[in-house]
Amino acid sequence: MAASSRRVVVGVTGASGAIYAVRLLERLRRAGREIHLVATSAGLLNVHHELGLNRNALEALADVAYKPADVGAAIASGSFAADATVIVPCSMKSLAAIANGLSDNLLTRAADVALKERRKLVLMVRETPLNLAHLRNMTSVTEMGAIVFPPLPAFYHRPTTIEEMVADTTERVLALLGVEGAEPKPWPGL
Repeated sequence: MAASSRRVVVGVTGASGAIYAVRLLERLRRAGREIHLVATSAGLLNVHHELGLNRNALEALADVAYKPADVGAAIASGSFAADATVIVPCSMKSLAAIANGLSDNLLTRAADVALKERRKLVLMVRETPLNLAHLRNMTSVTEMGAIVFPPLPAFYHRPTTIEEMVADTTERVLALLGVEGAEPKPWPGL
């Protein structure tokens, strides 16, 4: 597989669930993917608050890290070949910007590029309860080709730790992206 087709753009926003971002970055790295990271200021706040990590620790998990204001970065162009873009966690603000075509920062521009180039865009949205605007925005991005993937744990395999729940969700996303070696726990049937 060519290097360009092994690239994944990962966005981190201010919704709760920073652990999903870190686990996804770790697994993508182990799978040999080239990771391009954009973390918003609110995303960095959450990474620090929820996991005690600073910007440098998060960016060390990526091959290339960009600031959201860097709208001239390579990932802002459709000519930058990437397999997929994943926003994890995805805030309702970022979802709304993507749903309405507001490429107002590098993160939302990278998502817009994924949509316009018909590449995989996975939005791991985090909010509850959902209001009508959230639901309409999810419908809108789905109609445009994005995949809305709330990081909801599965309990049929009887996880006993938060880490097991996070790992299973992360593996499901990796499988969705077609990453070799992904190991989601399948439903065994009754």
